[in-house]
Amino acid sequence: MNNLKYSICFNSFMFLFMFSMMNFIMMIYFIMNDMVIFLEWELISFNSMSIVMSILLDWMSLLFMMFVFLISSVVIYYSKSYMSSEINLSRFIILVLLFVFSMMLLIISPNIISILLGWDGLGLISYCLVIYYQNLKSYNAGMLTALSNRIGDVLILMVISWMMNYGSWNYIFYLEFMNNDWSMMMVGTMIIMAAMTKSAQIPFSSWLPAAMAAPTPVSALVHSSTLVTAGVYLLIRFNMLLLDMFFLKFLLLLSGLTMFMSGIAANYEFDLKKIIALSTLSQLGLMMSILSMGLPKLAFFHLLTHAMFKALLFMCAGVIIHMMNDMQDIRFMGGISFYVPLTSLCMNISNMALCGIPFLAGFYSKDLILELVSFSNLNLLIFLLYYLSTGLTMLYSFRLMMYLMINDYNLLSVYNLYDEDFTMLNSMFTLLFMSVISGSFLSWMIFSYPYMIYLPLNLKLMVIYVVIMGGILGYMVSNMKLYSINKFLLVYNLSNFLSMMWFMPNLSTYGINYYFLNFGQNLLKNIDLGWSELYSGWGMMNIIKKYSLFFNIFQLNNFKIYLFSFFLWMMIILLMLLFNL
Repeated sequence: MNNLKYSICFNSFMFLFMFSMMNFIMMIYFIMNDMVIFLEWELISFNSMSIVMSILLDWMSLLFMMFVFLISSVVIYYSKSYMSSEINLSRFIILVLLFVFSMMLLIISPNIISILLGWDGLGLISYCLVIYYQNLKSYNAGMLTALSNRIGDVLILMVISWMMNYGSWNYIFYLEFMNNDWSMMMVGTMIIMAAMTKSAQIPFSSWLPAAMAAPTPVSALVHSSTLVTAGVYLLIRFNMLLLDMFFLKFLLLLSGLTMFMSGIAANYEFDLKKIIALSTLSQLGLMMSILSMGLPKLAFFHLLTHAMFKALLFMCAGVIIHMMNDMQDIRFMGGISFYVPLTSLCMNISNMALCGIPFLAGFYSKDLILELVSFSNLNLLIFLLYYLSTGLTMLYSFRLMMYLMINDYNLLSVYNLYDEDFTMLNSMFTLLFMSVISGSFLSWMIFSYPYMIYLPLNLKLMVIYVVIMGGILGYMVSNMKLYSINKFLLVYNLSNFLSMMWFMPNLSTYGINYYFLNFGQNLLKNIDLGWSELYSGWGMMNIIKKYSLFFNIFQLNNFKIYLFSFFLWMMIILLMLLFNL
């Protein structure tokens, strides 16, 4: 049985890795020759009706597929060790493969219907993966994830019906002349709203930290290159349509606020996986805001660099959670770098890449983004949101590093005598290598000429100021003593508001659900189990039961009862005779 388990992992890993390399070679060829291939594959032809699957291959779809295949292959290889105690490992691997397949369908589709298939597939399989560990918390999280994503599915269905006006669902053909048409404003608005649900922008943010109930390898895949990036990718494809829309300015504000809100919430969070999930939310806000400024290539660049170090961060978190006997609270950790030095190395480098430390993957995209923000003609609010969010990223990363690596041992949970697993380390080192070099090689590939941005010295050094400030604050927050905590309790309500993602889970989950669930419970108690039960099922049964007991006594052939009934009937007959007379 074990051999079967490992063979499915290894075969899936090899299959995906080979596909990744193949896509890489094709992408280089396409980008050098400036090629685009549009394939139409006729599935069914019946009389005059034909069902055609269209596939768009260009450098963007091939490059994204290469990254998704690479990360998913490494995640499956990692799962071989991480999920080794799982009985149904093959089921888990098949779910992950279906997930990747749904993402492929989304990436290569120039057709809104096949995009819906991939989009819906991602939503459905993410539900199956979030509820993989079957407990109440997972069920709630899975339901929240599925229902939040359903909003996006409905909006895409509405886009499909709206595009009936155009005679074809291949949206890619119509983007050129759509943007003057008022009806395309509708399509653009629906697409933006759908992308906001999938990429968890305000007000749909609460599902993303909840989805941490999934196994860690799934989190590594979902939060790096598949589910949450689907919305960003869709907007990159539709970006020509969205250039002059008012709703885009609205998206800029919402994504900036998402970035800021998740940065603050991550600083209050103590759950290791939730901190990393909130950092994903922050980066998604960054990608969306760059898109709404009209820079789709830059958003794509950040999407790819972010995918590498975020998958690595989750894998390191997985090793640490294993080591801590499935404990996720960072307050119980400390000094882990003595026990898992190589994992700590990977964790720190991926954290530094997330912060945008020079010459790691995150630096190339984040530095460029922030300089272009300084260069653009946006107002002070957006400017501050960008820079404050970058500072907060540094703050929570530094705080996490202090809690895990540097602070004292808080080992309330006993360490496993843990030896770092070779299988996990192999997969982590693959991503470590990519986290270091991907920023550099992507910046050469995606941009045909290097950006040279001239800014005043203070604006040029602004990123460094913000990062240093964030680091210092992170150090101070992680060393909070009792006196500081007492001060902190004075603003308890404010801190509660900030740590609860501005009460968004309460609004989107508990707040809405409370009334419906309460109403449902009252209906159940008073109608289903009350009046209707009394006058139908239970009441009828009770009456029939009493009568049947009564008749049952008659049938016991008891002489007293027989005599009594004889006299009773005789009396009744006599009375009838008397009255008739």
